Amino acid sequence: MDKNEVIIGIDIGGTNTAYGLIDNNGEIIFSRNILTLADNSAENLIKRIADLLKQDIYESGKNIKGIGIGAPNANYYRGTVEYPPNLNWKVVEFVKIMKEYFPVPIAITNDANVAAIGEMEYGAAKSMRDFIMITLGTGLGSGIIVNGQLVYGFDGFAGEFGHSLVIENGRKCGCGQSGCLETYISSPGICKTAQIFLEEKNIQSILSKYSKKELTSKIIAEAAENDDKIAKEVFEYSGKILGKKLADIVSILSPEAIFLFGGLARAGKLIFEPTQKYMEEYMPKIHKGHIKLLPSALQDKNIAVLGAGALIAQELHIKKS
Repeated sequence: MDKNEVIIGIDIGGTNTAYGLIDNNGEIIFSRNILTLADNSAENLIKRIADLLKQDIYESGKNIKGIGIGAPNANYYRGTVEYPPNLNWKVVEFVKIMKEYFPVPIAITNDANVAAIGEMEYGAAKSMRDFIMITLGTGLGSGIIVNGQLVYGFDGFAGEFGHSLVIENGRKCGCGQSGCLETYISSPGICKTAQIFLEEKNIQSILSKYSKKELTSKIIAEAAENDDKIAKEVFEYSGKILGKKLADIVSILSPEAIFLFGGLARAGKLIFEPTQKYMEEYMPKIHKGHIKLLPSALQDKNIAVLGAGALIAQELHIKKS
């Protein structure tokens, strides 16, 4: 890739969408964030991205070499986004529509997969061949790397860890099931737990002054740091659920490390300590003390945009200068 060319990384989130222009050194030279507007059509979002991106490319004086996209429920094989839980879409031929605006190579995969690729290319997993990336945001996603390769499964939908069952007949999930992991371990999930605890427990809490719409995982974390008992119990409960499920996946895949990334992971020890404790408690003896639970090294960088760029760079066999 020459100096006048860039690859584009696009991250489609349930709340926000981000994209960046990435140069031949693997650096984001320009980025932009827009609202996804979950109730609008995918076609509308793609048009908004395309209009802005064309403007940004023109002003940069660069040429697009290729586009990588991370999106919820994206299928790498088919180039589609299919029934994403936190977006009001059905089956969208995302790559086909994008190519109507940009006739260049385009690849798409699950948003957690691009985060895993980003960690492997630019973060703390550079020397690892086997690890799992868990993204904790509006939902819960996972990207699985085995022997240095991303696992897609036969149908392109491997890695939907957030939709594994944790509580039978539990909370209703956007995927159509009930009791999925992400309904408990995600930003909305942890807020729901806090609301339930406030109703069930006769304990004073600073969280009671916030309405359902006002409460966020960041507010709960700040309350826990200030020794709020309800908030601390919320993180202990959440860490137990996540730790037990991670113990299950360790038994199956035996990864070198598990990375936590996203808004909820920013709670630091509040989520890491109980998760580590219960993961160790429920893991088989042969794994105890051997599996690292780590924060992403790219937490303060746009790992999803970088990872999406790395996805298309892999497709085009582009290496950083």
